[in-house]
Amino acid sequence: MPFNIALSGLSAASSDLEVTANNIANTATTGFKGSRAEFAELYSAAGQDLSKSQIGSGVEVTNIAQQFNAGNIETTNNSLDFAISGSGFFVMHDGKGYSYTRAGAFQQDRNGYVVNSAGQNLQVFPPNGTGGFDTSTLNDLQVSTTQLSAQATNGITLNLNLPSTATAPTTTPFSPTDSSSYNQSAPFTVYDSLGNTHSATAYFVKNAATNTWDVNLYVDGQQAGTQQQVAFDTSGKITTPANGQLNFGSLALGNGSNPLTLSLDMSNTTQTGGTYALTSVNQDGYAPGSYSGLNVSADGIVSATYSNGQSRALGQVALASFANPQGLNQIDNTSWAATLTSGDAVLGSAGSGKMGTVQSGALESSNTSDLTGQLVNMIRAQRNYQANAKVISTDDQLTKTIINMTT
Repeated sequence: MPFNIALSGLSAASSDLEVTANNIANTATTGFKGSRAEFAELYSAAGQDLSKSQIGSGVEVTNIAQQFNAGNIETTNNSLDFAISGSGFFVMHDGKGYSYTRAGAFQQDRNGYVVNSAGQNLQVFPPNGTGGFDTSTLNDLQVSTTQLSAQATNGITLNLNLPSTATAPTTTPFSPTDSSSYNQSAPFTVYDSLGNTHSATAYFVKNAATNTWDVNLYVDGQQAGTQQQVAFDTSGKITTPANGQLNFGSLALGNGSNPLTLSLDMSNTTQTGGTYALTSVNQDGYAPGSYSGLNVSADGIVSATYSNGQSRALGQVALASFANPQGLNQIDNTSWAATLTSGDAVLGSAGSGKMGTVQSGALESSNTSDLTGQLVNMIRAQRNYQANAKVISTDDQLTKTIINMTT
């Protein structure tokens, strides 16, 4: 009987050494999560009051428990290196289905898809066309390096103050070439459908009516549409038009581009006793741009950036969580698969609910990278193994003594 008990101890200590050896072997593995061997005592029989005289039958390994405590996050110079700060797993997909990982060392394949070293595709929630993301669908993340086409200017937003003390110009009618025929002007740049720039100017002429101004818009010296009128109340807030939008119709530029259809948003324009002040001009057109890189926000939004200062959202990194992470099945390439024990994957975006945030240009190191604890476990398992081997040796000597006594 002592032989069997000691043999179970040798087997358990050997398993403990194997687990520790695997932890040590993966101290430099990105996203690796270490494990520990858990043991339980064995009894060959059980019943009431047997514990007073029953001797245990040894030990067995009941579980190899994965330890999902976070590893250190180390910065890199690669924008496609992702690390999760907090809980969650990256979602990967290939022909075999979905898997989950904390190893965020990604790269682009020849078609621009973001993959890991095993060729699995990183999953994202696709843009929904309204500035958000469709969290009901998973797509492969693909980075397109093609040039971003130009966009013609359509809307211009002016934030300014017109002085309430202004008087109507004495020179009439209005002429953009005669500064005495208008009170103020706001120059800015617009783009046509080919990406060419054009000089535009909004001219403000105080009307004879109280709190009323005329607005004229010119592009490259050509008038866009017709003169528009704005009016303010006694508090200096715009009342006409009610939404602050001035539409100047269509203007043909004669350079092969589509006609410009321009509108001025003056909803934030005021008329107060202060001086004229143009605080900002924003327009929605831009020139063509070439791909310059990726930007990844903390909430996992991956955007392509371009040389013209524009960016385009490509998707939002999908993260997965599980009711019982220790129930996940470990597979190759520092990945896990869902099981009945782990429960189904709960998908969400970074920073939402209990999901962690995503850090670009960083990787999560193995949570066994501190070797001190692993070496202590190794020494302890080695001593347990030696002690059980000594029990076998001792029992062998006792058996020999008994045999010698009977001969």
